[in-house]
Amino acid sequence: MTTDVLHDLPSLVVGDLVLQVEPPSDRKTFEIVVERDASLLLKAPPTATVERATQFVAAKRSWVYRKLAEKDALTGPAVVKQFVEGEGFAYLGRSYRLTLTTESEGPAAVRLDRGRFHLSVIEADDGAAAMRRWYTDVGGQWLRRRIRPWVARMGEVKVSVEVRDLGYRWGSARPSDGPQRINIHWATLQLPPSLIDYILVHELAHLRETNHTPEFWSTVACLMPGYETHKTTLAAIGKNVWLGTTVIRPNP
Repeated sequence: MTTDVLHDLPSLVVGDLVLQVEPPSDRKTFEIVVERDASLLLKAPPTATVERATQFVAAKRSWVYRKLAEKDALTGPAVVKQFVEGEGFAYLGRSYRLTLTTESEGPAAVRLDRGRFHLSVIEADDGAAAMRRWYTDVGGQWLRRRIRPWVARMGEVKVSVEVRDLGYRWGSARPSDGPQRINIHWATLQLPPSLIDYILVHELAHLRETNHTPEFWSTVACLMPGYETHKTTLAAIGKNVWLGTTVIRPNP
């Protein structure tokens, strides 16, 4: 069955490019997003046709190829962790070794104490989930404090932060008629604070402008002059951030 309505399709194929079609929203323009894993996302107005979307993608093909080439140069294999004694895990730009413990010290499976991560040995088989919970809970508290001066600088009264698994996105945000909120990937907490600040500023700017327009980057620049250095650094070291991949142990 054929369709002329773009949003009736899960994806759009233009030549050798395959773009996932984002669910419709009230946006008025087209946008292509090159994800961290080099997949392509197409954002489009709710009334967009396949023909119009195809024309847009075709016109942007050179830009897409250039961005994909940049991703290929900066993206390495997935970072893999093992939940064994001495494995390293980052928090706020510093690496801490893992210690497996049999001690019972409260309900938390993971704690950071005296320069080491401590994980209950009974949780080691599901250590990735335990670490994600720690980043989400403990790191989330840090993020909510960290964002306050940026929110004030932007002139907002309050913006809440939700820590989630966002796949290959550092963050996401859309303006709302109600309370404003941004989403931040739990893996972001492994980065140095200066780069986390850039991600917070980036998402806060999306509360003013959903697309990466000149107005958007102007908002980022007003909040964080010299942001370009952080943007470049994030692209370069982001490939070294652990996204939850672990060694799969064979069944005995």
